[in-house]
Amino acid sequence: MQIEPQAFDRVLSSMCTEPHPVAREAAERFLATNPGDPGTYPTITALEDDAVAMLGEITGLEEPAGYIASGGTEANIQAVRIARERAETRTPNVVMPESGHFSFQKAADVLGVDLRIVPTDDSFRADLEAVRACVDEQTAMVVGVAGTTEYGRVDPISELGDIAASVGAMLHVDAAWGGFVLPFTDHEWHFGHAPVDTMTIDPHKMGQAAVPAGGLLARSDDLLDALAVDTPYLESTSQATLTGTRSGAGVASAVAAMRELWPEGYREQYVRAQHNAEWLADALEKRGYDVVEPTLPLVAADLPRSTFDALRADGWRISRTATGELRVVCMPHVTREMLASFISDLDRLEVRASAPVMGDD
Repeated sequence: MQIEPQAFDRVLSSMCTEPHPVAREAAERFLATNPGDPGTYPTITALEDDAVAMLGEITGLEEPAGYIASGGTEANIQAVRIARERAETRTPNVVMPESGHFSFQKAADVLGVDLRIVPTDDSFRADLEAVRACVDEQTAMVVGVAGTTEYGRVDPISELGDIAASVGAMLHVDAAWGGFVLPFTDHEWHFGHAPVDTMTIDPHKMGQAAVPAGGLLARSDDLLDALAVDTPYLESTSQATLTGTRSGAGVASAVAAMRELWPEGYREQYVRAQHNAEWLADALEKRGYDVVEPTLPLVAADLPRSTFDALRADGWRISRTATGELRVVCMPHVTREMLASFISDLDRLEVRASAPVMGDD
């Protein structure tokens, strides 16, 4: 097959990126191993332990439990599954802000739990009063987002933990995208900051691992016990993952990337990405567009639909928020030169749109 994968040189909306060279090489070497069968593949099993330990260091948890999942969707589904299994009610509900990822809707559908969605406040963070009003004795989990997919916002995690505790619910933090940039900010978001029970954090996003390499972390092993099923024909006796057979590529890739980049490489990456986001926000504001201030490396701006569509037609891979704003994620592959080229195309489109039509008075 001669077809080549799509280049990243005009990709501005993805939360995945080109894997680091060491991550790519590790993925290729461990492609055929299966961490779902640890008795047969002990080397990749040991690497998965290393991956979980490193993710624990990043997220403020000394003795983490967890595993490398296929991505944030699987990790979020598994977190809801833990909460459902531990709930003392037959009709559990999960409370999350409207900024939560759509994977929680999948989780609710698959697991048969009631998903209660509350509004965000004027800063696009979870509205605490709305959360308080929504939780009850049937609430099994409260969800906070640490790096929302539309505006890059961080919910008040500690306060959400207090609300969850008030009704005996678990606290889950979705840091799938934000987990590899938040350690270099002043935000309070992880296990060391709040009574977080479970967390999603994806090495294949800002972690520069190869896809798929998501992550589910839990504060203790007993939380994962709620997921365990017997595996009678394998050398291991039980399995807590959602998928059975899994390629070791994601595990090895995640370990290689984290060993190479944590912490200074990720710090430099965050600073570069944040500066790029601020540069883009400033460029858009100077051109008269309403811009949501980028607190993390993600920019949202109110571009006309016609302009957005024209940029897409020019080959720019951009997306919109639920309310229609342009959304640009400054991932590691996004350079200042790319953004300058994007702005140049935007300027060209503006000139074309404002040019008088022949025959006009």
